[in-house]
Amino acid sequence: MTALTTPTMDREKFKETLLYVAARLARLPSYGSIKLNKVLFFSDVLHYATYGKSITGATYVRHKFGPAPRGLRQIQQEMIDADEADLAVTVSPDEHRSNRLLFATREADITKFTGSEIEVIGRVINMVKDHTAEEASDLSHALEGWQIAAQGEVIPYEAIFLYRTPLTREDEARADSLVEELRGELERAGVHLEPVA
Repeated sequence: MTALTTPTMDREKFKETLLYVAARLARLPSYGSIKLNKVLFFSDVLHYATYGKSITGATYVRHKFGPAPRGLRQIQQEMIDADEADLAVTVSPDEHRSNRLLFATREADITKFTGSEIEVIGRVINMVKDHTAEEASDLSHALEGWQIAAQGEVIPYEAIFLYRTPLTREDEARADSLVEELRGELERAGVHLEPVA
């Protein structure tokens, strides 16, 4: 099992991820900021859950339409205002609200990514590509982390491991195995635990 690391935001990597994702989503008919935010979120938390490390280290907070990276507008504006702008933005009104559409004006520097990061981002894009923004939002609302966070509150990466389905016998056996493994590690370190009754 891969050890989990505490995510710390890498602003430059976040910008490259934003460019990479925006370029791939821009080809989809239902592209918009909601879908962009969901791809960023799911890519980070799924990479964290699988490999023990997020891609960008961004902090995600609960918003009405699902998790969104904290400080996203500021970073986007930096990229739009740069001497050689990395992003262009248009506002496209839909039936209910205006939607900011971000377009990459240059290719992302893929040397910033590992193979697993590109693979996870690709899987997430494939997961949401045929969904509307509302459906992509609903996918994120199904996560326990989004459900238990208050509006504007941080959704910890560890929340990806929360779920409410009943435990199976396999779950219980795996938990027992992990407890014994941990007990052995602690005893080798000189820590002795009393058996649980």
